[in-house]
Amino acid sequence: MDEVDNIIILTLRQVGCVVDDSLKTLTAFSSELIVEGCVRCLKVIDNGVDLPLQLPESMSVRFRIGTALAQACKDIGYEGEIGYQTFLYANVESVRRLFMYLIERLPRDGGDSSDEPTGLAVLLTRNISAELARQLRQRWTPRFCKHQGRSVDTPTGQWCWEGSSGRHHFCATHLHAPSGLGDLETTINKDTKAYFRHHLKVASAQPHKRFDVVPSILEWDAVKLTAAQEWETEWNEQGLRSGLSQQDYLQRKADLRNKSLATNMRTAMQQSGTATRFGDLGELLDSFAARGGYQQDKGTRFTHAKDLQFTQATEATEVVEVHVESAEDIGKRREEELEALRSKLDAISAELERMEQDIKRYNTNTGRVAEMAIAAQRSNTDKEDEYKIKKKAMEMLPDADANVLKLQDIVETSAQRIVNLAEQWEQRRQALVAKYRELKVTNSSKMTDTKRMLEEINSLRDKIKEASKDVRAKEELNKQLVAEHERLTQDISRSSYTRRIMEIVNNIAKQKNEIGKVLSDTRALQKEINMLTEKLGRTFAATDELIFKDAKRDETCRASYKMLANLHEEFNQLIKAVEETGTTLREIRELEDQLEKETKKGVAETLEKISKDHDEIRLENKAYAAKLKGK
Repeated sequence: MDEVDNIIILTLRQVGCVVDDSLKTLTAFSSELIVEGCVRCLKVIDNGVDLPLQLPESMSVRFRIGTALAQACKDIGYEGEIGYQTFLYANVESVRRLFMYLIERLPRDGGDSSDEPTGLAVLLTRNISAELARQLRQRWTPRFCKHQGRSVDTPTGQWCWEGSSGRHHFCATHLHAPSGLGDLETTINKDTKAYFRHHLKVASAQPHKRFDVVPSILEWDAVKLTAAQEWETEWNEQGLRSGLSQQDYLQRKADLRNKSLATNMRTAMQQSGTATRFGDLGELLDSFAARGGYQQDKGTRFTHAKDLQFTQATEATEVVEVHVESAEDIGKRREEELEALRSKLDAISAELERMEQDIKRYNTNTGRVAEMAIAAQRSNTDKEDEYKIKKKAMEMLPDADANVLKLQDIVETSAQRIVNLAEQWEQRRQALVAKYRELKVTNSSKMTDTKRMLEEINSLRDKIKEASKDVRAKEELNKQLVAEHERLTQDISRSSYTRRIMEIVNNIAKQKNEIGKVLSDTRALQKEINMLTEKLGRTFAATDELIFKDAKRDETCRASYKMLANLHEEFNQLIKAVEETGTTLREIRELEDQLEKETKKGVAETLEKISKDHDEIRLENKAYAAKLKGK
């Protein structure tokens, strides 16, 4: 739309409107400028139009002029929705459509300069000539008369940079910004919010020099962008392979880091011998504080009780002693107390070491006794089984011959049963081995399909990255073209704009073809995904039916069935997560489009303007009523 707005602005300047050079789009147009442009276009189209070019201050007259202007546009054939609100409470899209219609109705010039050369060399020569002419029009000023390299442009009267005295060193300062305010799931306590609201300075006030504001913001933005890119790379290379969500992956990474840090600290403490002297981290910190000279002199419980008991009796004497006691006596007294505390600390440490050794010894004895008890219990069980067997044999001794014959029959029957079971097992084993091999082949093919799908997903991700790079490159090219257009002179013929419009139409057609190709690829991919999903369901059903038959009797089949069920469930969760992610992204895009449309309408601003105009009309009505009463 920037190209269309530039054509409209150039045409309005040609018909006599005074449009400031700072206005690049129709969004910045005021109601007065819109009315003036429409009236001038209508006067060029029809000389009989008699409407004022400027809007008066009276709101009632403004409404009448807006209504008359809308009727004049309808009279020349405009069929769009138009009224006084189109001019007083302008909407960019409706104003753009109106101006495009009016420009199309403007009479064409007789001589069209279609043979004007517009090559790159000609454009470059024009740019160089325009820049040299601008510099020649400027007055020369010595270096000491310039304020930070700025001088005044003679024709326009605006400030412009000249020379290199306005340059500064790139010195960045670390900026502090509030974090977690945009995330609804993150809870921030009241103290942190109060710090953000009352004490944290804005970004422009944190650097010591005002020249360091821009470098600091650039560095802060570069750090954030680099961190986001590094996280994206790490997640694509390692996070997706782990099969975890982002929160679980970050939690596992933090746990591994903390575990490694604790292991390193423990190893360092063991190597330096610190762990044998200190029982916990508090004692270790106290030792560091004592080495640095930060340990405070605190009295013992006995000294506090003694001081509390004899305070009232010896208050005056203590006051006198405090004033008379010298610094040397105080130092000796403190050294004696420190020596007593050290001796107590050594005694407590020795007692703790002795108690730790006793605990270790008791733990060792307890484990040994438990092992002996378990061994004795096993021995008792074996002896009980042996006693039962011997007792049974003693009961069978009176009728030994008959019992021997019975035992022989039982042994022969058992041997025959074992042979039959072996034959049955051999038949069953062959069927199981065949099923196992078939399942192994199916599993390998399924893993191959999964790998292929992952490769396709990675290739799609690479294509998306390439498309993003192309979009960024096109955006950069668009910016360069817009800058080139701004540097061009404003006397370009209408034929060049027509040629540009045709190029834009051709580009749109190419983009439409590319979009069609992408949609066809997407449909083919969706069809393939559906086929693979159905194939996976059929494969799982067949595999589940084959393994479930033998899972009740065979432990290996039972374990295989559990692994198969877990694998199927995990893949279903993965597919569901991917589908939910796609649905969420699509909903986000739709909501963003709706929000953009509502924002472009400017309903809140229009309502505010209508309220102000309504108040002004009421005041005008009261003033008219007062005048009528005065008459």
